[in-house]
Amino acid sequence: MMKRKLFFAATLLLGILGGQAKVVLPDIVGNNMVLQQNTKVKLWGKAKAHATLSVKTSWNSETYTTKVETDGKWIISIPTPKASFTPQTIKLSDGEVMELTNILIGEVWFCSGQSNMEMPLNGFTNCPILGANETIAMASKYKAGIRVATIAKRAALTPQESCEGKWMESTPENAQWFSATAFHFATTLFQTLNIPVGIINCSWGGSTVEGWLPKEILNNYSDIDIKQASGNEGPEYMKPMIMYNGMLKPLQNYTIKGFLWYQGESNLGKHNTYAQRLATMVNLWREEWGLGTLPFYFVEIAPYEYGDNILGALLREAQFKAQELIPSSGMISTNDLVEPFEARNIHPRNKTTVGKRLCYLALTRTYGVKGIVDQGPIYQSMEIKDGKAIISFSNAPEGFSRMNGIEGFEVAGADKVFYPAVAVADWNKHIIVSSDQVPQPVAVRYAFKNFQPGNLHNHREQPVFPFRTDNW
Repeated sequence: MMKRKLFFAATLLLGILGGQAKVVLPDIVGNNMVLQQNTKVKLWGKAKAHATLSVKTSWNSETYTTKVETDGKWIISIPTPKASFTPQTIKLSDGEVMELTNILIGEVWFCSGQSNMEMPLNGFTNCPILGANETIAMASKYKAGIRVATIAKRAALTPQESCEGKWMESTPENAQWFSATAFHFATTLFQTLNIPVGIINCSWGGSTVEGWLPKEILNNYSDIDIKQASGNEGPEYMKPMIMYNGMLKPLQNYTIKGFLWYQGESNLGKHNTYAQRLATMVNLWREEWGLGTLPFYFVEIAPYEYGDNILGALLREAQFKAQELIPSSGMISTNDLVEPFEARNIHPRNKTTVGKRLCYLALTRTYGVKGIVDQGPIYQSMEIKDGKAIISFSNAPEGFSRMNGIEGFEVAGADKVFYPAVAVADWNKHIIVSSDQVPQPVAVRYAFKNFQPGNLHNHREQPVFPFRTDNW
């Protein structure tokens, strides 16, 4: 009887040791993943302490090795070839073999922000996505080339080593839960470059910029109380640093091409600090990924009736200014993508065009594709002549989308009272703004309200960015 017990105990111990020997990988390193092409990518995980871990890649039949640390952690860099739709495999072993399958080599983009980035093709309650059913039904068209990993929400007070979020193929069943903005970015990139695309969607609805920053930086902000992160007051999604620790930090070994960002509503009223803090966030992310000046493309918050103020307009202005503070960045405008009935819908349904416009930035600025217009007209200067304001723009080489029927302009005189204005385009690529109520214009604004959708574009359907000529 004693021998049987000893045998059982020995068997159990061997089973435990065998379990420890098996290579353990984070969710983000697994079947169906997309690896960034033409570079060195990192793989990491845990294995038997002090073992030699080997990694064999199917695309070149090479074997790479690294030593497992005392704590069982390991990390290794392996080279990747050019993009291909041929599924690849990776075999890992520390004595026990694990095989990863259905891997693609292509372009990988990291998407983050709050609910408008998180928002899946399925939509939210009473907040549908434009064309969702058709997009979902056709998702299998991209099964051979688009994969999405959606990171589960996880709050943490200290940096974590792992998070949940497995790679999923593009099928109707899976795609309904893919970020709508990110998916339309991916399909446009896929169709233009004809290579696989991987999307990591790491978003949390309602989160602030400060939620994606670490304690060390937040301690420098007098208006942020770190104790809020661990307290019970206020909604969890508004807490500082918890997304950075619980969701972002565990992913920083994954090799990516760039960042996409859709956030800002929860920083309303903080327009004086938003641009600099966003720049600080981007700089930190780039440093921690260690891949150089990764491109950062982001979305202007949409028109929304926040109340009797212009806080939405001021936040958009801060977002626009952030482009000057963040190298290799660009912002798309959405002021034309909201319909009147969406004035009180913080989740506008047109995510198709949002995703495409983000992709136009990436295609022109990151991939060097010629022939695409990546941004709309930007205010340059104003001249007052004969009681009218003559506005000049950049990014309008062929003029505008219409010569009259232009909506969204206002004009003010020295009394600083703004009135709706008549705006027309001339043949010199100017917009002429006037009002019978303002004989001597001093300042002009376009779509500079919380909710003021505009209808003016350049000849490539890229909208004029909201602006003001005053600083009142």
